[in-house]
Amino acid sequence: MSSLTISKENKEAKQAPSLFQSTQHIIQQALEKLNYNEATYELLKEPLRVLTVRIPVRMDDGSVRVFTGYRAQHNDSVGPTKGGIRFHPDVTEEEVKSLSIWMSLKCGITGLPYGGGKGGIQCDPRTMSFAELERLSRGYVRAISQIVGPTKDIPAPDVFTNSQIMAWMMDEYSHIREFDSPGFITGKPLVLGGSVGRESSTAKGVTIVMREAAKVVGIAVEGAKVIVQGFGNAGSFLAKFLHDAGAKVVGISDAYGALYDPEGLDIDSLLDKRDSFGTVTTLFPNRITNQELLVQPCDILVPAAIENQITEENAPQIQAKIVVEAANGPTTMKATEILTQRGILIVPDVLASAGGVVVSYFEWVQNNQGYYWAEDEVNEKLERILVQSFHQIYQTSLQRGVDMRLSAYMVGLRRMAEAVRWRGWV
Repeated sequence: MSSLTISKENKEAKQAPSLFQSTQHIIQQALEKLNYNEATYELLKEPLRVLTVRIPVRMDDGSVRVFTGYRAQHNDSVGPTKGGIRFHPDVTEEEVKSLSIWMSLKCGITGLPYGGGKGGIQCDPRTMSFAELERLSRGYVRAISQIVGPTKDIPAPDVFTNSQIMAWMMDEYSHIREFDSPGFITGKPLVLGGSVGRESSTAKGVTIVMREAAKVVGIAVEGAKVIVQGFGNAGSFLAKFLHDAGAKVVGISDAYGALYDPEGLDIDSLLDKRDSFGTVTTLFPNRITNQELLVQPCDILVPAAIENQITEENAPQIQAKIVVEAANGPTTMKATEILTQRGILIVPDVLASAGGVVVSYFEWVQNNQGYYWAEDEVNEKLERILVQSFHQIYQTSLQRGVDMRLSAYMVGLRRMAEAVRWRGWV
């Protein structure tokens, strides 16, 4: 097979590429290392399909607002696509496309029979009533119903969506298809076919790969000083898990600032004081900024908030031994190079945050077979998959002489690249 040539768009890419461009660049590097041809890159660098929908919703005051939504399906060569739906005012088509590719990578890394999908609606659910959110959720399902389903594309919760929204969506899909379809969507309430352990699965997955990373670096999680940037669903669960495991959580943050105490924070107290959106730092006059938090002394740094938090400007000041990316795209390409050169181990986002999709897969399997597992069985299966995935990526990194991010992409892409080759698509 011929080596990939540098594509024109990467030659012309500006110095600070977007997350989508960065993702394409690493895909290209990974496929070059694996010796796949140009056609494979051309197929995998973009989703196979992206649907844009317009959703009219009758608001409580009688007016009609029209919302824009998206559903991207990256690649279905291995199996149906799988991925969350986010409700956020800043959702864009490019973001949804990037996230669908990352979902493909997560599924490839963990060996799930899925490709990646992702959906989103441009809205601010914090300003909408319960009834308005229900009408929007059902309208979105009606708009995308022809391209989703238990054997086509299986949605799940994401930013500002939850089990209630998944329940409305499942109910709407069941009305459209005229039969009960619990396997259409994951992240549902337990009484509608949800899986135990799903709500905390992303954070639980982060703790598993963090523990394995700490082992190879030679530190113990118990007693380690950890900073968790972000105190939303994943970040708060993670802080609680680490606190209970004996780690010293010395820093947390939310959208309004950060708290840092080298002696450790009282996580249980902070969780009790949070408001419904996970905000707690506004209660403290001595808070610092998110950017100040990132460069404080710690053993393990966990960016669990938003993208592009660790950049070439602050990477030289990072004091952690390990960076575990619980958020999507928190570290830029240049920052990855700087941290790797400094000997800081990076556990990339496509591995660190894969726990959610693994337990979503378990939920889908349980729906399909009509038999439901106990929580200890779910946790044992999650542990086995993520420990194996971490060590496969770590060993590939050592054997190939590449950083952990490129190694994760190589592992994540190989299965998909082989599937499209066997199908005769390239």
